[in-house]
Amino acid sequence: MLKQRIITAAVLAPLAIAAIFFLSLQNFAAVLAVVLAIGAWEWGPLMGFDTKTRRIGFVSALVLAIVGVWYLVPPETIWSSSGHANPWVIVVMSISTCWWLISAMMISKYPKHSNFWTTHRSIRGIFGLLTLVPTWLAFLTLRSNDYPIDEYHGSYLILLLFALVWSADIGAYFTGKRFGKHKLMPNVSPGKTIEGFIGGMVCASVVAAAIALFFGSSAQQLTKMIVLAVVVSTVSVIGDLTESMLKRQAGVKDSGRILPGHGGVLDRIDSLTATAPIFALCLILFTW
Repeated sequence: MLKQRIITAAVLAPLAIAAIFFLSLQNFAAVLAVVLAIGAWEWGPLMGFDTKTRRIGFVSALVLAIVGVWYLVPPETIWSSSGHANPWVIVVMSISTCWWLISAMMISKYPKHSNFWTTHRSIRGIFGLLTLVPTWLAFLTLRSNDYPIDEYHGSYLILLLFALVWSADIGAYFTGKRFGKHKLMPNVSPGKTIEGFIGGMVCASVVAAAIALFFGSSAQQLTKMIVLAVVVSTVSVIGDLTESMLKRQAGVKDSGRILPGHGGVLDRIDSLTATAPIFALCLILFTW
């Protein structure tokens, strides 16, 4: 299993970095839409869909939603020449933030009230759209930032997001394994501990501070980066726990098997679906 995970990561990481840095905005948007369409296919079992026809129907709904957002906010119009975000982007990112706040409340109360959304597939379908569509727009918002001035600036923003999420994940894993005693959300994910959560937050903050100091950031920028790391590491856990909650309720272990050793696409991007929209909204509102 470990060997498969390493091989898969070794293949996917260079492909992901190449896509982030070298694809045009339009091609990046298209490739990202394909990845999220796979995620939508994997969302089917979380809705209780056991036939290909129903799963294809949900994938089609997601693609139509993305095409609609693409038409409403073409990638090249996400940022104005003065550096302000398109108002529709702010609306979508704000809706996404509200969804993750609601999701956090659902996690904290689980399994209380879960029967309501479990017995209504349409509600779980809305959950899927609220998870995947803003993710598509969030990554484009990051990738297109300052694009006319520096076409790689947005690529580095995405790498920063990855660094914060991955460092939080790694820090939580090792801290939880060494010191974890108190369960974080035992009804949702018995393996996660409060100590691991704190360790992940500290690790992400250290990485954020190191990056800020490396680039000679001011004290104010350093503070922003550390606050951003705390927010991202917290939201990352919410994204992870949300998928765990939905899989537990649906009786599903992994979202898919497309990635050997890793499970499905959703299993790899669950944290990013939560952090990317909020990271993008922080960029819009506070900059750094």
